[in-house]
Amino acid sequence: MSSETEKHIAEQLFSQREEHFERAPFDREIAFYESIAAGNLEMMRFFYSPLFSEGCGVLSRDALRNLKYHMVVSTALIARFCIHHGMTPEEAYRLSDVYIMKADESTTETDVRKIHKEMLEDYTRRMNLIRTRGVYSKPVVKTIEYISGHLHDRVLLSDAAAQLGLSEAHLSRIFKAETGSAFSDYVNRMKAESAAALLLYSAYSDLDISNLFAFSSQSYFIKVFRRYMGMTPKEYKKTYRMPDVATDQK
Repeated sequence: MSSETEKHIAEQLFSQREEHFERAPFDREIAFYESIAAGNLEMMRFFYSPLFSEGCGVLSRDALRNLKYHMVVSTALIARFCIHHGMTPEEAYRLSDVYIMKADESTTETDVRKIHKEMLEDYTRRMNLIRTRGVYSKPVVKTIEYISGHLHDRVLLSDAAAQLGLSEAHLSRIFKAETGSAFSDYVNRMKAESAAALLLYSAYSDLDISNLFAFSSQSYFIKVFRRYMGMTPKEYKKTYRMPDVATDQK
């Protein structure tokens, strides 16, 4: 490494210390990428941070160019996470090329940010299809996608059936036959698994998480969580939570 480069890095580190600069928590960043790879739209949106937000390093003194550089880094990381979880390299890299080119041709920061959000949604939806493709029929795939996008609401069979233009009885029957789970059981399992991520990577309390996922009560949330995760939320946090996660929620 040249002396000039070392000097530049030292100046940056000093400036960051003076400004009390802190990078985004690594564990939360991993949870964000994992939610994309899992095809979980709701959790991706929860862990999402705007492109070049607090905790990001400056890659260029030009604001638009800096944003484009961050777009390239974000897209490259997401492509590799998705490849690791089943997306073909051809599809992952083709998508990354498309979105990087779109960002490169943008003339405003607003446009780059819109393209970034579009890219996140696209990769997440494609990963959801990859997880279900060839395993379930189209109506069941669409139902799973509906559930994934509405975890923070009361997810009802009647609403899903109406969305797909099917009868409740028919959807209930094919969903159970193909997934092995009743519709309500599948919803509760997805909510429990998503709640587990929040217990590890956020400072929300059990009550906050219960409300966030629209459980009828905190006690019912604890009951559902224990059923699918094998322990209470409190026990889960004590067992798996990293010690440096913030204890207060902004």
